[in-house]
Amino acid sequence: MQFPKIYNTYLVAFIATVGGMLFGFDISSMSAIIGTEQYNAFFNKPHGVRQGAIGSALAAGSIVGSVIAGPVSNRIGRRDSIFFACLWWLAGTAVQTGVNGFGMLLAGRILNGVCVGITSSQVPVYLAEIAKKEKRGAVVIIQQLAIEWGIFIMYFIGYGCSHIAGPASFRTAWGCQFIPCVFLMLGLPFLPRSPRWLAKVDRFDEAIQTLARIQAGGDINNPLVIAEWDDINQTLTAERLAPPGWRKFVYNGMWKRTLAGFTVQMWQQNSGANVMTYYVVYIFMMAGLTGNINLISSGVQYALFIIFTTVMFFYIDRTGRRPLLIYGAIAMGICHFVVGGVLSGGQYVPGGVGGNPNVVIQVTGGRAHTVIAFCYLLIIIYALTLAPVAWIYASEIWSLETRATGMGIAACGNWLFNFALGLYIPPGFLNIRYWMFTIFGIMCFLGAAQFYFTYPETCGKTLEEIEEMFSPIGPRPWHTKPGNSKLDALVNEAREKHYTIKDILNRKLDRQSAAETAETGEEAVSKEV
Repeated sequence: MQFPKIYNTYLVAFIATVGGMLFGFDISSMSAIIGTEQYNAFFNKPHGVRQGAIGSALAAGSIVGSVIAGPVSNRIGRRDSIFFACLWWLAGTAVQTGVNGFGMLLAGRILNGVCVGITSSQVPVYLAEIAKKEKRGAVVIIQQLAIEWGIFIMYFIGYGCSHIAGPASFRTAWGCQFIPCVFLMLGLPFLPRSPRWLAKVDRFDEAIQTLARIQAGGDINNPLVIAEWDDINQTLTAERLAPPGWRKFVYNGMWKRTLAGFTVQMWQQNSGANVMTYYVVYIFMMAGLTGNINLISSGVQYALFIIFTTVMFFYIDRTGRRPLLIYGAIAMGICHFVVGGVLSGGQYVPGGVGGNPNVVIQVTGGRAHTVIAFCYLLIIIYALTLAPVAWIYASEIWSLETRATGMGIAACGNWLFNFALGLYIPPGFLNIRYWMFTIFGIMCFLGAAQFYFTYPETCGKTLEEIEEMFSPIGPRPWHTKPGNSKLDALVNEAREKHYTIKDILNRKLDRQSAAETAETGEEAVSKEV
């Protein structure tokens, strides 16, 4: 059955990024619940490594999902890989809703994590491949907004369910995770396939038609369509001469992109912002907030997250990626140093504040207000910088032949360190206490240094020309600036010379013939030698 297709990129992004909302739902499904009496009574007050295992189970499954995402996406396409991920979510949510103990909760979160690993890597790939270069950041940032809305909505669902007595409290909250998944599965058949994936699998007619509908209302001879299709073809022809297997991720400067994709996600996690999203309830308990006041204050943080990421939706394609990464990391590092410094003067509470064994330090008065203020400030800075930009940057830097698997590698960077953070933050609160914030501050500064020296600017450039930025003869990262795309010149050339799509297809055949001749010549020389 053929479904009518939607070609408005913002509407496409709105549907596709429900996959990001699943991520947010699962993060927040624990945030509002871990401090409730129902949860602690049923699971026997999990703390330390035990609570860390529950928190990090999602990331463990996401690592698996990130590893399989690339091959699945290359095989069945970006859109259909998202549908495949939803099946894992349905299974995981069913297990969590029927949870009967610690082991079943871990299993359910791991299954959900497989879904999140696939969607978190392939939704940005899909959006980057359908978006216009000058709007790509805004389109991909919708993924981050969906994550934040998922966190916000699920947090208050959990808060509302906290007033239900017994295990039905958290079972109801976790059961609500079915809702966004069903909506996503219903909407996906109406989305077009990625034109770049269609080109990759040699479905050229369909790729051209899809690209034309997205970029020019269906006019296949529009100069923009012709120029971009020519750019895609030139890059694809060159990439198919690359070494097979793992070598394509390291040859001809490709190692720079592999390193950048992995580390931008790594630094996003090591910035320490997830301490605030996963365990903000614990931090606010350190500042003397308890009960409903704590839960509502934590919810305010998630609202700030959404508001300031929404601001960046309108400016992300004007400011560039490098400045936001560099200055955002520095500012977050300063916030961590302040929070750690203030908590260092707090009172040690054996047995835990309010009987919670994960919270063993407390501050009052002006110190408590400072901790709360800088936690809010850190989240605001994160929402403006690393939160959206890390996903955008990771989705932009790969070549067509490596994008799906490459984004899986990048997502592995995210989830490996997410797993580590989820596992060691609760023991960290117990053992090194305020020093944990100092460690995160140092890592923020280390991340800023790498951003400056190794990350070229990608804003305002096509996905194909970003490849040139990472080549051995590419510019120094600190010399790169937003814009100055060569696509604009190609569009003018197509307009002036009245190129049609047939001209571009003929040029593609000429390039393939030349490449095959060159390859035959190399083989002949090799035989003579």
